[in-house]
Amino acid sequence: MSITAEAVRDLREKTGSGMMDCKKALTEAGGDFEKAVDILRKKGLAAANKKASRTASQGAVGSYIHMGGKIGVLVEINCETDFVARTDDFQTLVKDVAMHIAAASPLCVAREDLTAEQLEREKAVHAEQLRQQGKPAEMIEKIVSGKMEKYYSDVCLLDQLFVKDAEGKTRIRDLVTQYVAKLGENIVIRRFARFQLGESQ
Repeated sequence: MSITAEAVRDLREKTGSGMMDCKKALTEAGGDFEKAVDILRKKGLAAANKKASRTASQGAVGSYIHMGGKIGVLVEINCETDFVARTDDFQTLVKDVAMHIAAASPLCVAREDLTAEQLEREKAVHAEQLRQQGKPAEMIEKIVSGKMEKYYSDVCLLDQLFVKDAEGKTRIRDLVTQYVAKLGENIVIRRFARFQLGESQ
């Protein structure tokens, strides 16, 4: 079946996902718009925290190379206007986030990007450890919830503590919020890729 450009655009505006991701989702859903939205959400491609009225479609792709070429990072950070994208402040944010990714090695941008399988596997591991320690069943769920918060802060970029913050209080989401307040535009860390020499795919 034929997927119209208008349908792809509408889906992109609703979810904040990329054009190709939207087209694939619509094709997979047989043209059913709501089903395509669900597909994107399940795949973690929908930008859950995107401000509906303020689209961040400008920005920059930044890079950072570490340890003499042994670790490399590419990151895309979006803002609303090309003017802000070219400011020193925005470029500093892009460089800092790229450097942070090289150092902290997150798995994904946001906790919403984790698959249901990843979450269930992590919860199951913690629950089994607690059962083996003899914890009562009513306590296990509460303890697992706390351990999942720690997991998010380990693997989700926005939940990680910013490596350049000596006090260890600023998370990457807080850093982004600071720049939103400073620059007056919506800012979204869209995606990243981290490469380490010799690592397996």
